[in-house]
Amino acid sequence: MLRELKGKRVLITGSTAGIGLATAKLFLRYGAKVGINGLSRIDDAKTLAELDQLPGEYSLFPADLTKSDHCEKLVSDFVTQFGGMDVLINNADGLGGRSNLENIDDAFYDHVMDLNVRSVLMVTKYSIPHLRAAAKETGLTTAVLSTGSIAGRDGAGIGAGIYGSAKAWVHNIHRNWVKEFTKDNIRFNIVSPGSIDTAFHHGKSEEVLTNMRNSIAMGRFGTIEEVAPTYLFLATHAFSGYITGQIVDVNGGQMAP
Repeated sequence: MLRELKGKRVLITGSTAGIGLATAKLFLRYGAKVGINGLSRIDDAKTLAELDQLPGEYSLFPADLTKSDHCEKLVSDFVTQFGGMDVLINNADGLGGRSNLENIDDAFYDHVMDLNVRSVLMVTKYSIPHLRAAAKETGLTTAVLSTGSIAGRDGAGIGAGIYGSAKAWVHNIHRNWVKEFTKDNIRFNIVSPGSIDTAFHHGKSEEVLTNMRNSIAMGRFGTIEEVAPTYLFLATHAFSGYITGQIVDVNGGQMAP
């Protein structure tokens, strides 16, 4: 069934590090054509060497997805390079900083929302025509997958309320898009990580990290390699062609209250 991925055209935003990069490597391992996006190009020689050794084909597409015109250009550049799009993975996101309610100003609000909401909205908007065309051409479903978060369910930690609310927005908008675009054979699903060992948690005190581990049934943070296969599953028609509008939690049993 994984042979289906050979030659599939997959755009992954926020994929120069962390979960996004691990996901890009996994798709490349199965022969996909992958667009790797970040604010800047990957310049680490070891990472580039690893990518070059994988069977698939990739190109780097730097773009600042907090800006709508960059979102449009990213999609255009990707489609020009690969001739279409079969899968979109909206992984560009970030905490954007912490601020208690009484200290939030317009600049802080706009930054967090642009990073986590505008990027998903606008990249998806410009990708829809290409996903629709690919579904019509192949007779298979195409897929939009976005990275959610356990914070979208539990409201996030103190100071991260805008981030948590932005993730809840992402969870919800996918179910709206299911109603609009299922007729076009496009599926929409969320991969919702819990506490994963990435730079997102760097800088937290050991006390905070211990409390987080204690909230996870498996007693540890997850790894990026444990999250990436969920995107592959949800992108593959043979595995998940009847799955849409779902939030798939990858969190080791970490429960949101």
